[in-house]
Amino acid sequence: MLCANFIFIIFENIIVIVYNCKILEYFNFLNFEIMKNFVLKLSNEDNVAVARKNLQKGDLGALSQIPFGHKMSTRIILEGEPIIKYGQIIGYAKNNINLGEHIHTHNVDYREVDKNYEFSDNYVPKNVNLDNIKSNFMGFKRSNGLVGTRNTIAILTSVNCSATAARMIAEHFSDDKIKAYPNVDNVTAFVHATGCGMADNGDGFEALQRVLWGYAKNPNVAGVLLVGLGCEINQIDWLLESYQIKQGPQFQVLNIQNLCGLRKTVEKGIEKIHKMLPIVNKMNRSICSVSDLTLGLQCGGSDAWSGITANPALGYACDLLISKGGTGVLAETPEIYGAEHLLIKRAANKNIGKKLVERIEWWERYTKRNLGTMDNNPSPGNKMGGITTILEKSLGAISKAGTSKLNGIYKYGEIIKDKGFVFMDSPGYDPASVTGQIASGCNIIAFTTGRGSAFGSKPSPCIKIASNSKMFAKMYEDMDINAGVILSENKSIKEVGENIYNLLLNIASGDKTKSEIQGLGDFEFVPWQIGAVM
Repeated sequence: MLCANFIFIIFENIIVIVYNCKILEYFNFLNFEIMKNFVLKLSNEDNVAVARKNLQKGDLGALSQIPFGHKMSTRIILEGEPIIKYGQIIGYAKNNINLGEHIHTHNVDYREVDKNYEFSDNYVPKNVNLDNIKSNFMGFKRSNGLVGTRNTIAILTSVNCSATAARMIAEHFSDDKIKAYPNVDNVTAFVHATGCGMADNGDGFEALQRVLWGYAKNPNVAGVLLVGLGCEINQIDWLLESYQIKQGPQFQVLNIQNLCGLRKTVEKGIEKIHKMLPIVNKMNRSICSVSDLTLGLQCGGSDAWSGITANPALGYACDLLISKGGTGVLAETPEIYGAEHLLIKRAANKNIGKKLVERIEWWERYTKRNLGTMDNNPSPGNKMGGITTILEKSLGAISKAGTSKLNGIYKYGEIIKDKGFVFMDSPGYDPASVTGQIASGCNIIAFTTGRGSAFGSKPSPCIKIASNSKMFAKMYEDMDINAGVILSENKSIKEVGENIYNLLLNIASGDKTKSEIQGLGDFEFVPWQIGAVM
């Protein structure tokens, strides 16, 4: 093929680049050592490679500028042919694509995914090296057998109408006010925008009640004050009855209408929290098993490197945790779309696989009736970072879950009872997804990002993992660990995965995350609103 003064001679996997009748260079796309300074090919089956740096026209035969993280074709791809990355289809060629051409939204079509799912009951996970891997951390043992990584007093609201009261109560308990109680991490208000103007049954109502009960029951919460208005659809009495909750020293309720207004409610709430503080402060950290950790796996602001560095490294850490008896919780159903077949193959039995299919089909109906489609992702930021289709994004996203067997499928905010790797249904919107994971019982969160994120969560601390070193350096105050060294310093996924695992244990034992240091987490409680607002 002739391109300007360059001639490309292709034989099997060998590309010989000839310039002005002289052999300039040859590259075997299966040999990382030869091409590592230019591009990275992830699978033998791929017909694209990922630019390891900004490629200029002519670099490695590039026909145009190809930004860092974006894809370059490694052979001629005819119109309608699949585009292959990770050994999987991520889209189809809109037109004929030449060797060395930039592959992105301008020349790639999205098509519906293949629904011929392969169910298996004999999936065998990959082994991980457990030599010198820690088995314990310092946590708060609760009377119900659960273990917390934080010791929080939560002020929950049944409805948005009581949100201001809850915030005013929480604001009274500044760091200065609670410094006399060193074992209390914080007093936090978790307020939301719903609770009324909704049906008193169905998906939306049930999801909200699961979230409120889940936060009250989360092992990181040692005391609860639940504040309502009085006339809302989401009645406090119904919640207490549905979940058989009994009031006591560490679980109190308030009703603004019964207390004759906002001021009196705030005063009463402050009084109740003051009585809780010494009780919660008596709780101390002690040695706990890693098996008591439930890790929420999350990504946001992803780029093309997320699925190559940060997500696989987090997946390795998740495999280590599960091998030690812990639990990893993947979520964001729209962001596994097109890759769900790989998770279904990992299901412990056919019924678990079918439950995941049911969730996918529910989302297809849900988006359709709201005049949307499942391929509304990736976001503009994802695209600037080199992700072209939702299929490509999903294939990278599921690597956060490592290689362990899939042991359960859960509704949004449903309490998780299975150990090992499980999936919780949720939107791809990060705050809503993490809110569901915490409600499901996650006592720690790991969040990968490539474009950058300022996310943080309470009551469960959130570590943030950068996919590339450039962003890590730029947002150092927000990032807890740099998985970009897999690319920039040739570190292994195993090495970075072990670093993530050790950091998780340190954070679970009380070390502060970057987001906690900056005070994030008070406004990231976002229950998923499902259904009509009436």
